[in-house]
Amino acid sequence: MGGVKTAISLDEELLNKVNKLARDMHVSRSRLFTIAVKDYLKKQENQSLLAQLNEAYSDYPDDEEKKISQSMRAEHSKIIKQESW
Repeated sequence: MGGVKTAISLDEELLNKVNKLARDMHVSRSRLFTIAVKDYLKKQENQSLLAQLNEAYSDYPDDEEKKISQSMRAEHSKIIKQESW
């Protein structure tokens, strides 16, 4: 996939840190920005997925569901006691 050129503004201190890291990693500055943006987007995606999972699992049983569950456990216990292990 071909690259698209873009221009961004950075303060000088940040640009110096980016240049140093790119040199240390032996990658171009463009490659470093690509890596950083992909990492950031992945983290955002993961946070969004986590929020969706938390929402899905935040639905605790209501009183009726708790009663049904207790009743099922009691019935299960009766059945188990009748079994000859």
